Amino acid sequence: MEAVQAPDRPQTRPLFASPDGLERPAGGDVDQRDVGTSTASAPSPVVSTHAVSEPSRSQRPSALVVMSPPHLAELVFAGGLATELARLVDVPGGAVLGDLDSATTRSVLPDVEILITGWGCPPITPEVLEAAPRLRAVVHAGGAAATLFAEQSSAKDLYLSNAGEPNALPVAEYTIAMILLAGKDATGAERLYRERRTYLDREIEFAHTGNFGRTVGVVGASRVGRQVLRLLRGFDLEVLLHDPYVDAASLGVEGVSLTELMRRSDVVTLHQPVTLETIGMIGRDELALLRDGATLINTARGEVIDQDALVDELRRGRLRAVLDVSTPDPLPEDHPLWEVPHLTITPHIAGSTGSELRRLGRHVVDEVARLVSGRPPRVLEQVGER
Repeated sequence: MEAVQAPDRPQTRPLFASPDGLERPAGGDVDQRDVGTSTASAPSPVVSTHAVSEPSRSQRPSALVVMSPPHLAELVFAGGLATELARLVDVPGGAVLGDLDSATTRSVLPDVEILITGWGCPPITPEVLEAAPRLRAVVHAGGAAATLFAEQSSAKDLYLSNAGEPNALPVAEYTIAMILLAGKDATGAERLYRERRTYLDREIEFAHTGNFGRTVGVVGASRVGRQVLRLLRGFDLEVLLHDPYVDAASLGVEGVSLTELMRRSDVVTLHQPVTLETIGMIGRDELALLRDGATLINTARGEVIDQDALVDELRRGRLRAVLDVSTPDPLPEDHPLWEVPHLTITPHIAGSTGSELRRLGRHVVDEVARLVSGRPPRVLEQVGER
């Protein structure tokens, strides 16, 4: 999910300023569970483990918070999370930065040990890394932290952590809601009710609907895809999975080819990453395989669908679709998708919004606590050979 640009708002107080006398508790807020073992070598801890015991402010590692717009951090670290973070690390000036190139940023980089990043963070270039010789970790309040690096190989000696799993959950929840509403033909029912404005006999008008015994096809066992599969277990639905790189049986579902999935499914939901293999993966031929009245849901990326072919199918009235992403995103004002029938289109809201951003902040604070206590992050990205 991309951060929405909005006017900067003045801060009456630096977000991460440490109150006078504020000390980090001796492990009270630190998750004590261990991570899985790995045979790969790892970077040195950000700080030594003795720092867990009531460090003075001068003993806290220095950290920069870099995301844009700056007030995004107010939402991510709301509900006391900013104060928790300030107990763990020193954020120079307590401010949120939107760049890594200004004179102010460059003046503090030599002491920085942790970068805390989010949407809108500029690329982490070799020049930035050279200016930050003490940097040991990047904790990203978003997907893969490695994507922030202009040269990913330059990150191989750093701890990289991300909030991909916490952000996958609301996408999966959105998907489940849309699957169930598609089974009820909720948008069609609303349209019919508004047109007639009178009693509707459900057994006649909605005999084609329901979520008992319907077939849902999931394309891609990504982080979101796996969350969707987990949540679908609570419903009386048949679930198919197409992902040639995983064992579907190990996930408790039936693995099928894409062709079979498109033919058998009442609802198809897309969760594959964008690669050379998946761009345009759902094209005219694949859409033609869907049965009349089927619903296609896309919360992945717009590039995985042939949008022109989808427009043609929607204009014919044969299919329904739910799109939270598009190409481009957002669409231009004159794009035909704005006008086609049987389409629910939302402005990239499936990912974390509003209160859900605090889930990302909670994850980031917990990961920083692990680093400060001398342990590796729970979510540890592997970039190249360590």
